[in-house]
Amino acid sequence: MAILCPSLLAADPLNLGKEIKRAEAAGVTWLHVDVMDGCFVPNLSSFTYSTVAAMRKATDLTLDVHLMIDRPIRYVEDFCRAGADYLTLHVEADSREHIRAALEKIRSLGVKPGIVLKPGTPAEAVEEFLPLVDMALVMTVEPGFGGQKFMSRMMPKVTRLRQLLDRVNPACHVEVDGGVDGQTFRACLQSGADVLVAGSAFFRSEDPQALRRLIEKGAMSIVEVETKNKGTSE
Repeated sequence: MAILCPSLLAADPLNLGKEIKRAEAAGVTWLHVDVMDGCFVPNLSSFTYSTVAAMRKATDLTLDVHLMIDRPIRYVEDFCRAGADYLTLHVEADSREHIRAALEKIRSLGVKPGIVLKPGTPAEAVEEFLPLVDMALVMTVEPGFGGQKFMSRMMPKVTRLRQLLDRVNPACHVEVDGGVDGQTFRACLQSGADVLVAGSAFFRSEDPQALRRLIEKGAMSIVEVETKNKGTSE
């Protein structure tokens, strides 16, 4: 089953509590929280670990916290203790030694760790970390800004990442973030992603529930086709 994960970066910042309730009413089970430091990416977000703690008190939805920050090992404990369910960090944000230590720290605190790749980073760059994570995220826009155009050329990377995971960690989610909407979601699913982050397409829609239904229906259709093809080949 595919998971729609609305990005709160596209929500109304003056009515964040209402936007979370709107997401709940639409039937989603996850929320995506982008944390930006103005250093690793050229923008700032208003989301900090105190914001995550407030969200945790307001909702039982899965909080998927995406750290777009330099040297994330400095802050992973704060975000874990604030109530993140998944905490993902960029492989490009620090040395490989520190990335591994940060992932292990997240796991030790009872939170599910994840690794993220910018568009220019190949899937093989995170191969050594794949046994350690519960989520691998492929950015389909340049991180740091919402509302960008979907990069369809990232789909082979999604497929490659799924192949690598199937060898060492098949239960791991593959997430796609950036430009996902009612048209681009299908390419993500067909390439092997099962968690789709959507910002503007969800929070700026008059019927956000329709997007959830569309993605879930599309995922079911893909499974049906794959099952049929497998039966035919046998």
